[in-house]
Amino acid sequence: MSAPRSRPPCEVAVVDRQRAARISPVRVAAFVEFALERQRLFGAQVAVLLVGERAMRGLNRRWRGKDRPTDVLSFSQREGEGGGLHPGLLGDIVICIPVAKRQAQEAGHCLAAEIDRLAVHGLLHLAGFEHEGDPAGARAMRRREDAIIRGWRR
Repeated sequence: MSAPRSRPPCEVAVVDRQRAARISPVRVAAFVEFALERQRLFGAQVAVLLVGERAMRGLNRRWRGKDRPTDVLSFSQREGEGGGLHPGLLGDIVICIPVAKRQAQEAGHCLAAEIDRLAVHGLLHLAGFEHEGDPAGARAMRRREDAIIRGWRR
């Protein structure tokens, strides 16, 4: 009888470069690992960067041509020149904590819940989901986000 095949562990690095709120990098990493496993992205590597508005505005301006901070950006390592050289390396998720705080207040939930929502949204982009200009894609992405978040909160 052969031993069950073990799945390679996911690797998530969280770097906190903001001062707007105290965030637990361990909790963020645990949630992203859970989301990776739910997406069956075993052995994947993801970095999550928590930033302030100035840093996010600069990234959004440089990479999307929009001169304002946004809530989350994803930078895939599977696309572009050299994309796919390391299949387990998915990419980076950047979350703007001040924007997340405002959105959490507007939605009536805690900052941790908003960070979860933004992290899974960014992760699904890294996994190939798209929503801009695609209503069906947006619905599919939102359903998947909701399912992962529900599973985490059980």
